Amino acid sequence: MKVLVIKRDKLGDLLLTTPLLAQLKASLPGVETHLLANDYNAWVVAGNPHIDRIWVYRRVRNAGRASLGAALQWLWQSIALRRERYDWVVIANGDESPRAIRRGLSLGGTRSVARCADASKYPRLTDPLPPDVSSHEIERLMGLLLPMGLKNPDKKPVPSYTLPDASSAFALNWLAGRGLAPGGYVVLGLGARRPKKQPSTAQVLAWSAHLKQRWGLDTVFMWTPGRSGDPQYPGDDDVARPVLDAASRGLAPQIQPFRGPIPEALGLIWSARTSIFPDSGLMHFAAASPGGVLGFFAETDVSPAPAQWAPRGPKAEYLEADKSVSELPDALVHERLAALLA
Repeated sequence: MKVLVIKRDKLGDLLLTTPLLAQLKASLPGVETHLLANDYNAWVVAGNPHIDRIWVYRRVRNAGRASLGAALQWLWQSIALRRERYDWVVIANGDESPRAIRRGLSLGGTRSVARCADASKYPRLTDPLPPDVSSHEIERLMGLLLPMGLKNPDKKPVPSYTLPDASSAFALNWLAGRGLAPGGYVVLGLGARRPKKQPSTAQVLAWSAHLKQRWGLDTVFMWTPGRSGDPQYPGDDDVARPVLDAASRGLAPQIQPFRGPIPEALGLIWSARTSIFPDSGLMHFAAASPGGVLGFFAETDVSPAPAQWAPRGPKAEYLEADKSVSELPDALVHERLAALLA
């Protein structure tokens, strides 16, 4: 049997697809699994033992601009994919994704499965599944395997990521240059698209001071570089600036700023004692790391809730605020951190 899994979303979304890929390999002996991902997220599964081949397509539209070269490349790539004659094409989205469904149906698989509210919009979709608004994203993705006769495992599956040697080496060099050792610090990051999910400057300074005084741990302060209005991926430079100003004036000597590419950031997360992140892709990566993560959610009446997007991993905690992370009392945060650090 030959199966193609399509995943065109962001980095954290692809990471949450790794349990589906593992289940395919574990449950279907001899299955050949292919993954179709884009040039932004495909590196997340480089070296994944549950994928036999990764197909990478260039995004035709990026930051509002169209690329003729990418469109032509997809034309030839789609011909090659159709020649693979897939038994199953799995459009791996927890919610309906019309673009991904149309892309999957164009590849001519014998059977295709996707979540959609109105199956009549996709006449060639052989195995439509209804949307699921109550389950975690991992279970929603795993449910796409039900038409193949595969059931969800009894134990909650967790994502997996193989840290590249280059990321690990970068972390060791970066830490040595600042007098830090692996396990001697906590990563505290920004990175949520909604401002109310971000911790305040006062919280970052208070939590980092507590980590130093109570646990003897420094803080590596991490944020997404760029402007908040970036059309491709909004950054946190404006939010991070007050924390950086305090550190530069010697008011928070325990804080070491890091502003760099994601693969290098992951090296630091993997060497940390634990990590703190708002709901974001890096939160999910940190949940898969040895130190685990404390994640934050807020305003879940209008934004994703932990029921669907909580961090999953061997050491994963989260807190949910009614309106804003800034409302969370320090004592509650310290309590959850103690559970991760003990």
